Amino acid sequence: MTAKPGDDLLKGQLYPFTATRSVADIRVGILTIREKWSLIEAQYDAPIEYSLVPSNIIPTKDTASLIATSYAAGKILAEHENIKSIQRPWDIFLLNGWALQKDFELITRGRYSSRLSTSNKAISPSNIFIEEGAVIEHSIINATTGPVYIGKNAEVMEGCMIRGPFALCEGAVLKMGSKIYGATTIGPYCTAGGEIKNSVMFANSNKGHDGYLGDSVIGEWCNLGGGTTTSNIKNTAGNVRVWSNKERDYVGMGLKCGLLMGDYSRAAINTSFNTGTVVGVCCNIFGEGFPPKLVNDFSWGKERYSFEKALQDISNWKKLKGAVLTPHEKKNLEQLYNQ
Repeated sequence: MTAKPGDDLLKGQLYPFTATRSVADIRVGILTIREKWSLIEAQYDAPIEYSLVPSNIIPTKDTASLIATSYAAGKILAEHENIKSIQRPWDIFLLNGWALQKDFELITRGRYSSRLSTSNKAISPSNIFIEEGAVIEHSIINATTGPVYIGKNAEVMEGCMIRGPFALCEGAVLKMGSKIYGATTIGPYCTAGGEIKNSVMFANSNKGHDGYLGDSVIGEWCNLGGGTTTSNIKNTAGNVRVWSNKERDYVGMGLKCGLLMGDYSRAAINTSFNTGTVVGVCCNIFGEGFPPKLVNDFSWGKERYSFEKALQDISNWKKLKGAVLTPHEKKNLEQLYNQ
């Protein structure tokens, strides 16, 4: 998928997640937008022409059918009531339940699930799909409220309670005694634990301990220290205002929003995030009291990271998962640091 007209504007609207990736590489549901298009195309007899489709459209089989049957795809997609798109970063968690259902149908079409161990308690087992190599023991999975997808080589440790819709993607781990509410996605090679509700973790990030994460989106290579908790609703139950890069101001988004955290950012133990907090790229959150509702890129406590120290810390975290910081990533981070 190549860049399209309007992508630059969308990247500004979808900060902090598009500071380090293209719009097409945002994960919503089980797959990224790019991965959805690839799988849909593979299930068609001929390649799909989606060059007129904005990158923030969430692909489904219905989307593909509209494109395949009309030359005026852009107009139809803009007007069709069943087409959904990510206009703001919080749309990622707001649309995650719908996207999970669509991805589940797409991924499992014509396939059979691996067998679920009898040590588990399954409710609506026909709505549970387990990929090869996944390990699940002594847990409760309730799929009556939405599908549950467990990816290849993922692990659900003992004592977990899961309510769909939910996705634990390839190689991810759900720690013992976790409490998961829909609509939640734990991306590839993430580690998750504690209480999580209606949240998306992109990939390679950690929330491995107790604490609440609700109505939130966590980028890649992030770490939330033990006891870290997000507020997702104001004490007044009023409209939540969240920082918008497009308006350069705080805008109302609705009743619930927790934490929107960009790639490579980390929070110390027992960090408490206010409702609707936005954390930029490569931030190290620590110190007394609540972090500000907008934490700028490359913040180190109340100071600014030195660039070389930021790269070293990112490299240290990536080594924990057997990965390295690539020259391409370094170049992108340097451009962001110098903006």
